[in-house]
Amino acid sequence: MNKEITPQIGQIVKILRGRDADQYAVIVSIEDSKFVNIADGNKRKFDQVKKKNLVHLEPQPFISSEVVNSLQESGRVTNGKLRFAVSQFLSDKSNADQKGE
Repeated sequence: MNKEITPQIGQIVKILRGRDADQYAVIVSIEDSKFVNIADGNKRKFDQVKKKNLVHLEPQPFISSEVVNSLQESGRVTNGKLRFAVSQFLSDKSNADQKGE
């Protein structure tokens, strides 16, 4: 079941385990092959990223170019951009869900 996927910075993930289960967040940095740092700009700010095991995350097929560009330019991303990326993904997802019916 656990597919080998390469996480990418700016990618939206669904949190499967822990206090934030069923929430969505953005990968802001990659620690190593097992761990990434995530933030959502809301409860989990960029300055206090959460280190998560990839096993506990479900990567979504959505990468926020705004987050990627911001991190490449300055090494930081605003919490507003993180919130926007998550809300953009959720609105795309709900539109896709509605079309699927």
